[in-house]
Amino acid sequence: MIGVITAGGKGTRLSSIAHDIPKPMVNIVDKPILQYQIECLKENGVNDIYILIGHLGNVIKDYFKDGSKFGVKISYIEEKEPLGSAGSLYFLKDIIKGDFIFVFGDLMIDVDFKRMIDFHKNHNATITLLSHPNSHPFDSDLIVTDNEDRVVDIDSKHNVRNYFYHNLVNSGVYVVSHQIFDKFFKESGKVDFEKDIVKNEIPYKDVYSYHSTEYVKDAGTPDRYYSVCDDVKTGIVKSKNLSKPQKCIFLDRDGTINKFKGLVRNIDDIELEDKAAEGLKNINKSEYLSIVITNQPVIARGEVTVNELDSFHNKIETLLGNEGAYYDDLFYCPHHPDKGFDGEVKELKIDCDCRKPKIGLIIKAKEKYNIDITKSFFVGDTTMDIQTGINAGMKTILVKTGNKGLDGKYHVKPDYVVNDLSEIIDILKGEHNYEL
Repeated sequence: MIGVITAGGKGTRLSSIAHDIPKPMVNIVDKPILQYQIECLKENGVNDIYILIGHLGNVIKDYFKDGSKFGVKISYIEEKEPLGSAGSLYFLKDIIKGDFIFVFGDLMIDVDFKRMIDFHKNHNATITLLSHPNSHPFDSDLIVTDNEDRVVDIDSKHNVRNYFYHNLVNSGVYVVSHQIFDKFFKESGKVDFEKDIVKNEIPYKDVYSYHSTEYVKDAGTPDRYYSVCDDVKTGIVKSKNLSKPQKCIFLDRDGTINKFKGLVRNIDDIELEDKAAEGLKNINKSEYLSIVITNQPVIARGEVTVNELDSFHNKIETLLGNEGAYYDDLFYCPHHPDKGFDGEVKELKIDCDCRKPKIGLIIKAKEKYNIDITKSFFVGDTTMDIQTGINAGMKTILVKTGNKGLDGKYHVKPDYVVNDLSEIIDILKGEHNYEL
């Protein structure tokens, strides 16, 4: 497979750090961002790479030359005038005959592209974009998907958002079919990949979102630049690659992230627990994933629809995003074993394997994100949550925010007790001293 990197950005927001080099050549610790990208592609068996260059492109050519020093073959497409993020792809229309990887050159990445390519092929996609939540969804374009991971819309950051939204953003990493050349590159000109290609391909129902927890971050501002440098030094960048077993903090929802108010049937009852956002921000900055595991019997009981439940989660994600926090994914059980409720959904009234304290949802998350359960934690506010973690074989943390504590339903003892989610970071650092 061929890799294509668009590397013509000027990097004006990084002028205080480097003003005489293109943005992809900004050094992160000991080498340019672009070199990290090339090494990542090479590790995934991509040895034939085209770099689209423009502003100060000679700096890139002088450094990488033909790529032989880095174990790859590098060719260059040089813009004579700015052609946007994808205009130079026109010059590859007769060269690329199959799928290719397309990456924006100002991103620090460490991705298992083999997984992403498999997803792309399994969905028969024309464009697959790597998507993830981020810490600033309020000023980001958001990806809107259906329940099959198909992209149905792009919610522009310029929209007036007087609604709650799903925190899912386009990272700038793609797997693309050669079919786009006949559709969008009949002649040379300025082209924006997201606005002119992705958005116009969405109606054909062949654009998909590959939700990944891997490290893909824009280092385009001084604050983000220094944050990425720190993540390289601490090993977080490498550790997030899904080819490696992941550590995870599994979290209950009600009473742990949002305040416990019984079974939630009304969106107005969704309110964040104190310090929940702070706790998740700490996890987001660590080597651990954050994944929510929650029972939602209100679906089976006919008291809440799936769309309404989605809106509850959108509100949680919006409230967290407003404070710079997110969780990586959420899995819920819609079942309930007891019958006799007005309006109940009969096919969901079953004794399933995903309702806590059973561990079906944990197994599902484990398989999706290559999670090492033995190095993970389960966090919740009831003994049922603690029993779930024990059943899965992981360490457990009881959080007191739900005000239910050791409710006596299960005769179990957690490994740790904290007052709220902000204290979990002490456990991860080995500095915990809270007594049960």
